[in-house]
Amino acid sequence: MQGLDRSLQEIEDDDWGDPQPDATRLVSTVLALRRRAVGTLEVEDLRILLGQQVGVPVLVPLALARLEEDPLVEGDFYPGDLLATVLRLPAEHWRSHPDQVERVRRVVAAISPDDLDRDLMRDISAFRSTTH
Repeated sequence: MQGLDRSLQEIEDDDWGDPQPDATRLVSTVLALRRRAVGTLEVEDLRILLGQQVGVPVLVPLALARLEEDPLVEGDFYPGDLLATVLRLPAEHWRSHPDQVERVRRVVAAISPDDLDRDLMRDISAFRSTTH
């Protein structure tokens, strides 16, 4: 993928500015992450940004690459938290990216059913129903 040395702010050509003094930690984090080169983003950074639906077209391919290496890769919360976040992206994204849907399906297929908790199974089921 080209542009790994560029930030979301540069790629999207959209500066969201600095956080307001009363900004939440989440808002401050998102604004800071938008200024980092996307190639330097860690799993937790991807989870945060995608969870807020920020930079989705740019970041989903990066998240999928991580998930293809380890389907249950985790950020700060639990094994599979990045996958759960990706699965919860809006159906509109998946409708316009059928190639990514297939990548997600392969990631999910690589997980042993014994490694899936109830919440992740629910997310997988919801993803399947919106992308059939």
